Amino acid sequence: MDESKAIIRVNRIKGFIVGFFVSLLILTSAVGGAIADRLFVIKPLDYFVKRVSEKSLRVVPTDSSRVVNEESVVIEVAERVSPSVVTVSIQTPRRRILEFDPFSGFRSRIEGGKPQDIGTGFVVSSDGLIVTNKHVVADTNSSYKVITKDGKEYEVKNISRDPSNDLAVLKIDASGLKPVELGDSDSLKVGQFVIAIGTALGEFRHTVTTGVISGLGRGIEAGNPFEGYVERLDDVIQTDAAINPGNSGGPLLNSAGQVIGVNVAVASGAQNIGFALPVNVLKDALKTFSQTGSFASRPFLGVEYQMISKQAAILNEVPQGALVLNIVSGSPAEKAGIQEEDIIVKIDGEEIKEEGNGLVEIISKKKPGQEVELEIWRNGETIKLKATLSEMEE
Repeated sequence: MDESKAIIRVNRIKGFIVGFFVSLLILTSAVGGAIADRLFVIKPLDYFVKRVSEKSLRVVPTDSSRVVNEESVVIEVAERVSPSVVTVSIQTPRRRILEFDPFSGFRSRIEGGKPQDIGTGFVVSSDGLIVTNKHVVADTNSSYKVITKDGKEYEVKNISRDPSNDLAVLKIDASGLKPVELGDSDSLKVGQFVIAIGTALGEFRHTVTTGVISGLGRGIEAGNPFEGYVERLDDVIQTDAAINPGNSGGPLLNSAGQVIGVNVAVASGAQNIGFALPVNVLKDALKTFSQTGSFASRPFLGVEYQMISKQAAILNEVPQGALVLNIVSGSPAEKAGIQEEDIIVKIDGEEIKEEGNGLVEIISKKKPGQEVELEIWRNGETIKLKATLSEMEE
């Protein structure tokens, strides 16, 4: 019994000694930390806790600075360049349009009479020179206006159309306009950031979209085949910046706010594929225009037409060719006796086909003043007419 009490007493003494030294260690650490903090501004515990916290709470950093930077670039470019971008509006006379459908045959509709936003342009000279696409102002029987960002409207006094590119220069009576800065399209790279400004869908003025250059050196066909001005455009810029009908003629800009292209077309049936003419093509055209006051001349027949495909020709028992929908008043076509609903089958013995050898392609090989022989299908009979091509009016 005495031996058991002795053992218990020894264990208590051992526990007391161990507790005393542990308490002394903790107290020494606390006092040492306090002295280090007061005298040397060293916080060993904070340092230890901080390292543990950083390690346990580490997250992947987001590139928010790049996003903010990109937003700032777009905002700055839009605010600086938008005053130089205009909307192009057309007013056509009321007229009956004859259309041909391969399944239902001929039908007519009435169009025109009201102003309508159809495209975009941008100022290249403070005294009223505006650049747009040629196909935007292709209708020579209509009148045009340009509307600035602040809502001012100006009548277009003169239009000069480039016969070799889808470009046109509009002249308005204005002064003090702010011209854009033209960049260099020879130094463009795929993946380069771009900004487009235009009247999207002919309704939403000064729409700003962004994207990248997704391809260079593309070849496309642009224009309106129903009115006879489809043309091949080579070495154009491909972009995924949203370009819709109505954006045509507007600027494609780099992050410095310089024009590097003229928006010209959107791929039919595609998404996020648009095209722009390189700005260096525009610069060359403007150089010619500034020296001569016009672009080079091109031959003109004066018909609006729709191509009849081989399949449509077989279904309707008519020859393949160009169905005449409308004739420009006073044009070589009118003087030659061409009528609406005629089908132009051949020009100088060369067959007109839907692909690769259309009416525009054949006429473009001719010269103003040249006489051509037209083979016409009319009411089941084939007749031949002669027309002297004139120079396309600007």
